[in-house]
Amino acid sequence: MEPHKVVSQQEWMEAQKAHLVKEKEYTRHRDRLNAERQALPWTRVEKDYVFDTPQGKKTLAELFAGRSQLIVNHFMFGPDWEAGCVGCSFGADHIDGANQHLKQHDVTLVAVSRAPLSKIEAYKKRMGWKFDWVSSFGSDFNFDFGVSFRKEDIANGKAIYNHAPMTFEMDEMPGLSVFYKDEDGNIYRTFSQYARGDEDKISTYAILDRTPKGRDEKSAMDWVKRHDEYPDEDKNIAAMLTSSCCG
Repeated sequence: MEPHKVVSQQEWMEAQKAHLVKEKEYTRHRDRLNAERQALPWTRVEKDYVFDTPQGKKTLAELFAGRSQLIVNHFMFGPDWEAGCVGCSFGADHIDGANQHLKQHDVTLVAVSRAPLSKIEAYKKRMGWKFDWVSSFGSDFNFDFGVSFRKEDIANGKAIYNHAPMTFEMDEMPGLSVFYKDEDGNIYRTFSQYARGDEDKISTYAILDRTPKGRDEKSAMDWVKRHDEYPDEDKNIAAMLTSSCCG
């Protein structure tokens, strides 16, 4: 981190006020973008999808759980993986708090992965998450919604991610898809987002962006670990205190 300019209180305030003008411009632009997103056209989901859940087989319609809006968090966890993606796990750490409020606002949020349900359940227990997480193992759901890719499609240049041909080799990628179910039971895909598109749901980044060092990354999430893989600072401090007191 390079040294920053240190100024008087008055100069600091003037710089803050000038920056606030840009912050307000950004807020208004974000509001406009949100309104444009909500006004985008929809497309009807014609295909039947079935998922493995802890309560048994469920259709896409049943995942709505009685609400009219459904958010699917496409969580990277392939059938042969032993654990979920580190980056997706980082994002998932932010779901449970928001989910308490989403459920009260006609929104159901469900994570979907291709890993078998048994692997999903074991990893979810390890991470201590409460949100619903189901398996699309054996179905075309992930492929149809552009987050899983067959090896032959990657090899032939037919794999499309974030609405463009993939320029790298990955069989699983992150994303978010939003659906609406009307009173007649028709389901519509209203929006999908990939790559860094849904980054703003990660409040840790929003907080870091307000600190002097910011994200302090050489590449995206290069510092992130699963939350149970970080060093336990409290235990380390306790060990140091014990050593200094009793050594």
